[in-house]
Amino acid sequence: MFEDKTMVADTLAGINGELMRFGEMIPQTENKELKTTLKQFRAACEQSQEELYQIAREKSYYVPAAEATQKEIEHVRNLFSKSSL
Repeated sequence: MFEDKTMVADTLAGINGELMRFGEMIPQTENKELKTTLKQFRAACEQSQEELYQIAREKSYYVPAAEATQKEIEHVRNLFSKSSL
């Protein structure tokens, strides 16, 4: 069973990925209606991201990078080194 912290982290990762995709799609479309719709979706996604970050901070699930422990930094490094294979 997943812990709340893990589910929040996974959800934030998903939202961040969606925001990157919106950032790629918006400048690529010439259709003004589609561009407006994508911008609205992006704004809603950003709002959800901020609300979830706030909840994560309140529950101490999210630690700003400046406060990350050495163990957490190493964990992130390991994740990136594995994903670059």
